[in-house]
Amino acid sequence: MIAVVGHPDLTVPTLALLEEELRSRLADRARTGRAGLVRAGKGLPVVFGRAARKAGLALVTVLPTLGGVPAHVAEPDRKAAGELLLLSQMVRLVEYDPGDRASCISADEALVRSCARVLAVWDGSPSNGRDTTAHLVAYARSHGVDVEVLWPRGAEHRAVPSAEARGTYGLTGRS
Repeated sequence: MIAVVGHPDLTVPTLALLEEELRSRLADRARTGRAGLVRAGKGLPVVFGRAARKAGLALVTVLPTLGGVPAHVAEPDRKAAGELLLLSQMVRLVEYDPGDRASCISADEALVRSCARVLAVWDGSPSNGRDTTAHLVAYARSHGVDVEVLWPRGAEHRAVPSAEARGTYGLTGRS
């Protein structure tokens, strides 16, 4: 399984750059029968899902559950979650509270441990309390998961998240 992690505040032009880059990297993995893993959310998760689909890679979307019952996916991630479900061949329900940062980070760590590779859309900056990308890269490496860092020429992310992007982000979507 291949997961993607990345900055939550990637610019629209950066997301456009990434879709083709991810598609080309995922095409080889599709031939080996691997699958992509993404936690439902807007931005990078949707771009990864689209790229996986175009590359012929099976996609698994993770949705939260609370007490064994699917949890509410809040705006602005709801529409993105719907698109990811349409792109997916499988849905994985994972017990975590999407409104609790620690719960989301624990879920992301468990998902990273279940993967053979992590594609990290990361500029190398440290974690800042909102963006968990650096943490998840270090976590994956410390657990023997291969990490491939992508930061295409011209890629950018906002230094201060907008009101809709507040919170922390991990494997995909909000953490």
